[in-house]
Amino acid sequence: MAEITAALVKELREKSGAGMMDCKKALAENNGDIEAAIDWLRAKGIAKADKKSGRTAAEGLIGIASAGTKAVVVEVNSETDFVARNDAFQSMVRGVADVALTTDGTVDAVGAATYPATGKSVTDTIKDAVATIGENMNLRRSVALSVEDGVVATYIHNAAADRLGKLGVLVALKSTGDKEALATIGRQVAMHVAATAPLAIRAEEVDAAVAERERNVFIEQSRASGKPDAIIEKMVEGRMRKFFEEVALLSQAFVMNPDLTVGAAVKEAEKTVGAPIEVVGMARLLLGEGVEKEESDFAAEVAAVAKG
Repeated sequence: MAEITAALVKELREKSGAGMMDCKKALAENNGDIEAAIDWLRAKGIAKADKKSGRTAAEGLIGIASAGTKAVVVEVNSETDFVARNDAFQSMVRGVADVALTTDGTVDAVGAATYPATGKSVTDTIKDAVATIGENMNLRRSVALSVEDGVVATYIHNAAADRLGKLGVLVALKSTGDKEALATIGRQVAMHVAATAPLAIRAEEVDAAVAERERNVFIEQSRASGKPDAIIEKMVEGRMRKFFEEVALLSQAFVMNPDLTVGAAVKEAEKTVGAPIEVVGMARLLLGEGVEKEESDFAAEVAAVAKG
C-alpha cells in the first residue's frame, strides 16, 4: 500500500476540487494513484471531469508561422511572464517559428535546425539567450500541418505581439476551391478550436484509451442508480454518444452559429468556396498546458531568511 502523504492529498484536492477527506479516501482506495483516484471521485460524483488536468502555469509564448499551404505553431517556455513582454524574447520566438516552417515540425528537427541570425542551432540559440535575458527557457512543443491543395488557417488568441500569444491554433482544410473564401472558414474553425479544445476531428479518431476511461466512469456512475444491467448499458451508450458529440470537432455546435455543427458549417461554406472541403488536420497549443509551476510559501521563505 502506497503511503498517502499530505502532499499527495493536496495535489489531488487541487486537481479534482474535492474535499480533503474525500481525496484521502480516494487515494487509499486506489493505492495512491492520482489519475485512478480522480476517476474514482468522478464515478462517485464528487469531482468534475474538467478538473482532472489541474492548474497549468508555465510561462513564455506561442508562436505561429505560415507560408503557402503549410503552417507551424511552436511553444517556447520561460520562467516568468515578464519575459513574454521582452522584445528580444519575442523576436526569438518568431524566429523559431520561422525556422520550424523549414522543417517537418517536430521538436527535435526544429531544435537541430540552424537559426539564421546566429548561425547556430535553435537549441544553442535559446541557450545563449538564457544568459542575455536572464531566465531559463526551452522549446517545448512544435507542430506543423500542410496540405497539397487548400489552406492551413492560423489563429492566435490573447495576442502579445505579431504572430505571438498564449494560445495558437492551426486548421488544415483540403479543397480545390477559392482560397480566400477557404481561408475565411478556416479561420472561423480555428477560432472555434481555440474556444472548445476538441480532442479529435471525428468521433472515431478520439483516442481509444480516453474513450474507454470515460466509458468506465459512466458505467460506475450508472450502476449507482441500481437499475438493471440492460438499462445501464443503454444509459452508458447514450452518455458515450453525448461525449463524442462534445469532444469531436465536426459534431460540436459551431461557436459562430450554434444552430449548426462545425461539420454542417463547413459543408455550408462549400457553396462560397465552390468545391468540397475536408478538414484534414488541426493543432491547438495552449501555453503551459500540462505543466505546473512549483509554488513557494513566501512567508516561510522570509522566515527562513530572517533566521539566517
